[in-house]
Amino acid sequence: MSNLAEIKAAIETYANDSNLSALEIVEKLEKHFFNKKVNENLKLYKKGKKKVSDITKDLKISPRKFYAILAKKKIAHKTYNKA
Repeated sequence: MSNLAEIKAAIETYANDSNLSALEIVEKLEKHFFNKKVNENLKLYKKGKKKVSDITKDLKISPRKFYAILAKKKIAHKTYNKA
């Protein structure tokens, strides 16, 4: 049995045991792993080892969304005036 088949079987089993659909389970897993990747990148950002442009490429998000994440987590960052 391939790894993907095992994952599918586990999700279907969990969906049958809980009152969630398989799609809801996958969405929750996606949020979990996205947040995990964000936290890893934030640690590197705080240390100054990774730039915003590199992080946004890795996470496939816009810089504006990344700065919103920084503001939400109350992490200090430079702000630039458009004027």
